[in-house]
Amino acid sequence: MDFKQIEAFVNVVRYKSFSKAADATFFTQPTISTHIRNLEKELGVKLLDRKSRVVEMTPQGSKFYKYAVEMINARAQAIDALGDSEENIEGILEVQTSSIPSVTFLPELLAGFRSEHDRIRYYVSVSDTQTVVDNICDRRGDIGFVGEEVSSGSVECVRIAGDRTVMITPKSYDVKPSITLSEAMSWPFIWRETGSATRKTFEAAAQALGYDKESFEAAALVDDVDALVRSVEAGLGVAIVSEHIAEALGGKVNVVNITDYNEERSFYMIRLRSISLSPAAEAFWDYINDKVHRD
Repeated sequence: MDFKQIEAFVNVVRYKSFSKAADATFFTQPTISTHIRNLEKELGVKLLDRKSRVVEMTPQGSKFYKYAVEMINARAQAIDALGDSEENIEGILEVQTSSIPSVTFLPELLAGFRSEHDRIRYYVSVSDTQTVVDNICDRRGDIGFVGEEVSSGSVECVRIAGDRTVMITPKSYDVKPSITLSEAMSWPFIWRETGSATRKTFEAAAQALGYDKESFEAAALVDDVDALVRSVEAGLGVAIVSEHIAEALGGKVNVVNITDYNEERSFYMIRLRSISLSPAAEAFWDYINDKVHRD
């Protein structure tokens, strides 16, 4: 079993494409295919399902993937220890993030870390909080950023930022700058997907005030922040979003405070406990921890 074969497999899983894995690792697509074919032949099992447009793992591939990531990271850690240098950190750092961190504080953190380690490349996957947690637990990512604290004992969770939640409305809506939750319910809502921490936090607060989610008129369900914001701009309905996102819209929508919903929410950095991270991921984790404590 060759490490290049294992790396090829991990990268195809990471990018869900032979061609994208080849581009990211500066190999040709035939080379990637050959590495994986030889690996499957040696293991005696099929690791990847190539029938669909997006490459997915077989059940055997899913089992092997966790060990493959461990082997690659342990090898990188060993080489790094022998080199004993923090100046030569390099590699691909896979980041799983929920939507709000992806457009607020995460880009600045990525840029700051790369300014110190310019041989780092990132693969950033954006989804909802629950998917991020699931992917980190399945080792489809080194470090994750989510909008709620993770209580699982297998996941290490560090608070790194705070934010308020506000309602945004179309300019065409006649809504006062501050309203009650009862008044907000008179407008149609555009909701995020059910795994969204923003949505879960708001629904929990509404339920505590005596309202369940059926009390709200749902105009649409979207799984992308940009699509949600554009839908509000177009007049489809109102939405609950991060205050950071609302501020970045530059007056394209109205920002409304809900007086009886004024909770500050937190964002967290997560990793799986008791596994070997790559030197790049370890350094990135330490960089953010240090920055948070300094600030």
